[in-house]
Amino acid sequence: MAYTAADREALERALARGERRVTFGDKTVEYRSVDELRAALREVDAALAREAGRPKVRQIRVTTGKEL
Repeated sequence: MAYTAADREALERALARGERRVTFGDKTVEYRSVDELRAALREVDAALAREAGRPKVRQIRVTTGKEL
């Protein structure tokens, strides 16, 4: 599915207001939780980045410790 900047803005508005229901054009989606809404926003961000030709940003955190 091709996402638009308007789709992303609708998700951000719903998240900011604490709503779980988002309308995209003529369709309405009700997410089960805020976490599910955040996951949808991440998916839209990733799809828009792919369409723009930007690579997916990844973070790798390494921690070490020394046992005595």
